[in-house]
Amino acid sequence: MAFKTDIEIARAARKRPIQEIGETLGIASEHLLPYGHDKAKVSQAFIDSLADRPDGKLILVTAINPTPAGEGKTTTTVGLGDGLNAIGRKACICIREASLGPNFGMKGGAAGGGYAQVVPMEEMNLHFTGDFHAITSAHNLLAAMIDNHVYWGNEQDIDVRRVTWRRVLDMNDRALRQITASLGGVANGFPREAGFDITVASEVMAILCLARDLADLQERLGAMIAAYRRDKTPVFARDLKADGAMTVLLKDAMQPNLVQTLENNPAFVHGGPFANIAHGCNSVIATRTALKLADYVVTEAGFGADLGAEKFMNIKCRKAGLAPDCVVVVATVRAMKMNGGVAKADLGAENVAAVEAGCANLGRHIENVKGFGVPVVVGINHFAGDTEAEIAAVRAYVAAQGAEAILCRHWAEGSKGMTEMAARVAEIADAGTSAFRTLYPDEMGLMEKIETVAKRIYRAGSVTADARVRAQLKDWEAQGYGALPVCMAKTQYSFSTDPGARGAPEGFDLPVREVRLSAGAGFVVAICGEIMTMPGLPRVPSAESIRLNAQGQIEGLF
Repeated sequence: MAFKTDIEIARAARKRPIQEIGETLGIASEHLLPYGHDKAKVSQAFIDSLADRPDGKLILVTAINPTPAGEGKTTTTVGLGDGLNAIGRKACICIREASLGPNFGMKGGAAGGGYAQVVPMEEMNLHFTGDFHAITSAHNLLAAMIDNHVYWGNEQDIDVRRVTWRRVLDMNDRALRQITASLGGVANGFPREAGFDITVASEVMAILCLARDLADLQERLGAMIAAYRRDKTPVFARDLKADGAMTVLLKDAMQPNLVQTLENNPAFVHGGPFANIAHGCNSVIATRTALKLADYVVTEAGFGADLGAEKFMNIKCRKAGLAPDCVVVVATVRAMKMNGGVAKADLGAENVAAVEAGCANLGRHIENVKGFGVPVVVGINHFAGDTEAEIAAVRAYVAAQGAEAILCRHWAEGSKGMTEMAARVAEIADAGTSAFRTLYPDEMGLMEKIETVAKRIYRAGSVTADARVRAQLKDWEAQGYGALPVCMAKTQYSFSTDPGARGAPEGFDLPVREVRLSAGAGFVVAICGEIMTMPGLPRVPSAESIRLNAQGQIEGLF
């Protein structure tokens, strides 16, 4: 049987006008700000009117550590939302927006796949409603105002050697990681070292995804640290009077984007912080809005549960007062085999022993999620080459962990292949057995929080950080930042900082190379191992295959 490609399926979608999608959630057309016929922003006035409504059930979709075999977390998120609607439940999906950098680099699109997609796929993976461009502009406005302030007399006594605010670009460009700025003479300012990060690594992105409303957004933007003075005291964005103008640039971007699935079910696609650098979840405002409008909200967290789910629980839920009712951990038979030592080229052959060996990675994630007090169900994302014996091996392993594994065929069958999972998830969520708790209390010390995540989630044997890092954490505690959660920045491919260490390594050392204070977003970033905040393009980037065909359609994006 020949399967259609994702793009062929997306092009054949029978989309409904976005006003009709809004009506399914009770959003009147006057509260939608259309971007064409198939996407719209929801007005802040309408969102404000929902404050007294009860919340629906929150379902988090997470996964094992990503492998080249593919896991299908976003596809499962979309499929589960469609499945819930198919069995008569009122459900909405919340996912992140796609970054141009990975789209033109290696990853490709980020709208699901097969018959479990969000559309319009091409627009979502390109400029969409301009949110990322607004974030890029707001971020770089502050960068420009820092250098301008220094140029015109430096009233704040900024030490140009201690400007911490870099510029951003929504593209992978390794040449910009470290630059020298303001060359060319007196008219161009004072030369200094600088650099670029990718937009999704910006603190502005994290703030947009955590802010409750525009007033909260401006307060958080003002609290961002832009530089340090010669006496080493921080210079905040509000000291440079940048927070008001930045908020103006982000006014429209703050409003969630409403689109639809292939089955015409509602989906909010809003925000997109990196999961290995930032907290990796869609916006709080989109999630909270969806919870007021639907009985069930299906959302996802970036990469594996050791990064995305941990940050969803310890940062997003802590900050927004959210509590998941059920967690779905996505795994594939292929990825289990790869974790069990099978090369990608050999994944097609049945290998039950490798599946059983690779399940240790899945088991670690199940145990970790249970540690947050939330019930867990495993979704086996089905591939055509999976054998009954291999599927049975995963089911048996999961059962031994005190959980349940359900085969999901949403990629090939849409909601029809997801009804069993949807019914079980709804049953778990409705039972109200979740006793959600964060991993650590606010009052725990910053270094102790880092060690807690490292040892309880990653199973590190020790954490090393030099005296400079430890002293910096103590200084921040003395300045009143000790109650903040920690945001661990490490490779997504392993529990350790070694991307090649698959399975469930333990007892290793976790090196904390650097710590950064995101005072506006409200967390401390601990950079573990080698993490790039400005990725580079691969040897053969996806951009080489992306083009317009004779019909004016986009090829190669997905």
